[in-house]
Amino acid sequence: MSTINEAMALLKRGADEIIHEQELMTRLERGKPLRIKAGFDPTAPDLHLGHTVLINKLRHFQDMGHHILFLIGDFTGLIGDPTGRNVTRKPLTRDDIIANAKTYQQQVFKILDPDRTEICFNSTWCEKLGSIGMIKLAARSTVARMLERDDFKKRYAGNLPISIHEFLYPLIQGYDSVVMKADVELGGTDQKFNLLMGRELQREEGQEPQVILTMPILEGLDGVQKMSKSLDNYIGINDAPDQMFGKIMSVSDTLMWRYYDLLSFRSSADIDRLKQDVNTGANPRDIKIQLAEELVARFHSKQIADAARDEFINRFRHGQIPEEMPEVILTAEAGTRDIAIASVLKQADLTSSTSEAIRMISQGAVKVDGEKISDRDVRLNASSSYVIQVGKRKFAKVTINQG
Repeated sequence: MSTINEAMALLKRGADEIIHEQELMTRLERGKPLRIKAGFDPTAPDLHLGHTVLINKLRHFQDMGHHILFLIGDFTGLIGDPTGRNVTRKPLTRDDIIANAKTYQQQVFKILDPDRTEICFNSTWCEKLGSIGMIKLAARSTVARMLERDDFKKRYAGNLPISIHEFLYPLIQGYDSVVMKADVELGGTDQKFNLLMGRELQREEGQEPQVILTMPILEGLDGVQKMSKSLDNYIGINDAPDQMFGKIMSVSDTLMWRYYDLLSFRSSADIDRLKQDVNTGANPRDIKIQLAEELVARFHSKQIADAARDEFINRFRHGQIPEEMPEVILTAEAGTRDIAIASVLKQADLTSSTSEAIRMISQGAVKVDGEKISDRDVRLNASSSYVIQVGKRKFAKVTINQG
């Protein structure tokens, strides 16, 4: 990176907040590699593109020559991160954590350079604290301070339980920064309280407080709620290439630009040129194809990405599925997260009745995202969008919201 200003421009791209920018500039001006920390609790075996927002920013730092500390929270996973929770999170078992941590290491190296990335486990130092050390750590904050945290404040005001062990989570995350001597810690916007705790504990230890860089939470395919496996609106790193390509192509033209900013490694100047192309008449679909190619190539290969593109074009451009079709928004019944396929067909006006829908399904005349549906009991998940075809001429893009 030729100048500090250029480096800052890249690091600020897509970021929500830096605490504090001047501190980061001062450290960059010293010309020494910085220790860049980001922590992930191994709560599930697979990562999705929402997780990679932080990992991509780690890659930006790495490309500038800084030392990446990828922290796997195998100890904090035993507590359960209370961030964004209105109930106490169920802690993981040790076996779950070990299995998930192995898959994390395999997946992050599709983005980060393994030779320049240090994988850390916070059980390494947290288990050495013992009961006395944990009590001393707990003494470094107050209940009043913890209740300033939005998650806890809402639960306390709503008379919902807060377990004592949950107060330890931000303290341990902060203690991780002390042990790791982090210069910069990255996290989602929902992690700000925990990241600030790291600054406090480092200052108490006589260390230079870490700079905080927060990244926004990536919206899922529905463009509304955060990307999540539990909401089934996610694009998984390990998704099959054609599935990943199709999911990316299903996002709205507006959401596409947010994905470009947070997920693409194209320069900001390149993205601005793409926006200008659309403003002057280019089809957003063609710009979206470029994004899908880039992401599939990153997690699979260039050759596989080319094949996925060709398959998509054959299915969606060459007469099998029209470029333009009605868009329908449905809502699942209250308290449910899916709708029966026959009901979807009727509500989307693709059939005149549920009985006709069942008949068309039995005749093999119904396709969802290009795949023939033969089971009348199939249910489509909420928080997702689907291209549905009935017969040769009826199409609709159907988005289902959770009831």
